[in-house]
Amino acid sequence: DLGWSDIEPVVGRPDAPAALRERAEGAAVVLASEQTARVTEVLGASAEVELDLDWEPAPGLWAADLDLRGGFANAGLGLFVYSDSELFGRVRRPLARPARGRRTEAPLALEFQPGELVVHVDHGVARFHGMRLIDSRDEEGDIQREYLELEYAEGDKLFVPVENLDRVQKFLGGGDETPALHRLGTADWDRARKRAARAAEDVAEDLLKIYSQREARPGFAFLPDSHWQQELEASFPYEETPDQLAALAEIKADMESERPMDRLLCGDVGFGKTELALRAAFKAVMSGRQVALLAPTTVLAQQHFQVFGERLQGFPVTVEVLSRFRTDEEQVRTLAGLKAGAVDIVIGTHRLLSRDVRFKRLGLLIIDEEQRFGVLQKERLKRMRANLDVLSLSATPIPRTLHMAVTGIRDMSVIQTPPEDRQPIKTYVTADEDNLVAEVIQRELDRGGQIYYVHNRVRTIQKAAERVRRLVPGARVAVGHGQMEEEQLAQVMVDFAAGRQDVLVCTTIIEAGLDIPNVNTLVVERADMFGLAQLYQLRGRVGRAGKRAYSYFLYDPKRSLTEAADKRLDVIQGLHELGLGFKIALRDLEIRGAGNLLGTEQHGAIAAVGFEMYLQMLQAAVAKLRTGAEEEAVGDVLSTAEMNLDLPLDHFIPRSYIRDERLRLGAYRQLAGAEDETGLEAILASLRDRYGRPPAQLDNLVYSLRVKLRGQRLGLRAVVGDAREVTLRVDPDRALDVERLKQLFPGKLAIGPNKIRLRRQGEGWRQDLLNLLAGLADLYGASATIAAGA
Repeated sequence: DLGWSDIEPVVGRPDAPAALRERAEGAAVVLASEQTARVTEVLGASAEVELDLDWEPAPGLWAADLDLRGGFANAGLGLFVYSDSELFGRVRRPLARPARGRRTEAPLALEFQPGELVVHVDHGVARFHGMRLIDSRDEEGDIQREYLELEYAEGDKLFVPVENLDRVQKFLGGGDETPALHRLGTADWDRARKRAARAAEDVAEDLLKIYSQREARPGFAFLPDSHWQQELEASFPYEETPDQLAALAEIKADMESERPMDRLLCGDVGFGKTELALRAAFKAVMSGRQVALLAPTTVLAQQHFQVFGERLQGFPVTVEVLSRFRTDEEQVRTLAGLKAGAVDIVIGTHRLLSRDVRFKRLGLLIIDEEQRFGVLQKERLKRMRANLDVLSLSATPIPRTLHMAVTGIRDMSVIQTPPEDRQPIKTYVTADEDNLVAEVIQRELDRGGQIYYVHNRVRTIQKAAERVRRLVPGARVAVGHGQMEEEQLAQVMVDFAAGRQDVLVCTTIIEAGLDIPNVNTLVVERADMFGLAQLYQLRGRVGRAGKRAYSYFLYDPKRSLTEAADKRLDVIQGLHELGLGFKIALRDLEIRGAGNLLGTEQHGAIAAVGFEMYLQMLQAAVAKLRTGAEEEAVGDVLSTAEMNLDLPLDHFIPRSYIRDERLRLGAYRQLAGAEDETGLEAILASLRDRYGRPPAQLDNLVYSLRVKLRGQRLGLRAVVGDAREVTLRVDPDRALDVERLKQLFPGKLAIGPNKIRLRRQGEGWRQDLLNLLAGLADLYGASATIAAGA
């Protein structure tokens, strides 16, 4: 066996650090963990090493950034390697789904389908009629290319080459009214775009005013992590996901800087936002500051209070709650403690925003589901947040919050990786029938679980409870809603959480954060009456204990569904993947219309150009104001002259390669939207992994897009080819070193006023064209902008 063996665990041994250090006096002891900072702090490793074949074991206690299934030892070599399993007593299990990229990019690029409205950057609003494969002839024979077919006013058609798909976006307007299609060849669209750009600039000024106030007022720089901070984090009973660790690092960096933090932490229910908020709160307390955590409901505030109390037990931290679950005497005592500085962390509902709540040294405000607070409460929050560090938690951020994050005014962290053992929730949309409801509830009871039964009308909620009792006679049924007496509701929730009731018939009080792991079936009556974000939040209340969970969204079979309700139910049924809460905000926006959600001052602009283009204008306006650039008006940023690209190549994605039309269109959008050649190659590699070896037509498309990227950076007006030559139309304002070009490409170029003609010589003309573009970049002094590979 060459001396290799398993290694004994040290988890649970109070003398573990001392035992490891003692062994390290005569052997190499390596602590292999993905959390090297933690093991270094807790167990005292002296340095980090690369555990590879070149490393020679030397006595000492070392840390290595590795994820091992188990440790091993070789006494002869003097090497002892401990994994997380031996150190902390848990084995890393594979995630339910592969981790996706942690960052969510600016949430644009909404999908569109035939029959829907789209907007072309240069031509305005049109109706998309699908993809069209069109044959054309040149001297070499037929050439096939694919186009988007767009219909404008008076039946005019525009065929957009797929390589220009980045100039077409889904039109998502301001409300229910269907906008008129624009007429091709008129100035109507240009005027509409300029009006929207002016509106975007006005909004950008307001947003930047808030931002600059925050930047100008120095905040409090919290201290680096203390030993107690490390101890608290080491006591977390689960292994953090990569997203959690990255978000935590961003939050801590914000807190330790002098600039007041204003960060949005976006992640699905059950993905660990509360734990990160708790760690941020503890860090603030360790720096001598108080923390206020604002929750949208009394029940959720109480649950946060319990979680914080349990996690912080044993640490010198005083946690209190201000809510209607507390007596007047308790509230008076808590208020006095806040004013005197004796209370470190206070958790509560909008009661925290009352004028009688005064802090001695408030440093951090944590807001859970900010969108659920009213207008007056938000105004009070706006005044509070100028000087404070603010951390907002949300599973589905509202559009105003969302577009502040998108435009870079507000910092954002996204948790998309599901926790270990979290399984996707089985979702069914079906007619409400007695036998189905009875079967669903009985099946959950048979496996020892509990059920949320949502009936969102207080007036008839007792009838709904009677129905459940009648259908499942053996079930213990409780009722809970927000209009009950405080003590009564508190007792209902405590009893249900303790397992003394089987079914909770309730309103949407469970939507915001209630966490009872034994509840793994959800039934929602009249699901068609809920918004998409609400449905998604409700569904996230089940499936939190690693067991398979089920959600049933019911509709009344005697009533016809509205088109919007039908869309919502269709979307929620199709969303099987975990971690999609951020995208849900956009889909909800898409279904409900954007203008009324983003505010009246932006309604007209969005109605004119669509949400997606308006957000791009807003981004451009913010960037312009931040840098003080005056070169381009915001309306022109999106309307840079389109380079005419027409090469004699079949370039499209064959239907035999990607059969699903929606996926094919999505692939086109990704390719056309690539910002550089590195991104283009990454997208092609992704398609190769998913669909196999790319066909020649797709390779030709990627080549054409490389030419387009290079040509646009050089400011070319056109790159057009035929059987004999490829013609480049250059910017007349840029001087050409004709002699130098002829030296670089002897016998291949004919150069005239504003034109360069490249003679086609055999199959090598494609590489010649790329070389010519690279040569022009060198002559223009732009070589740094051209990706390697020419």
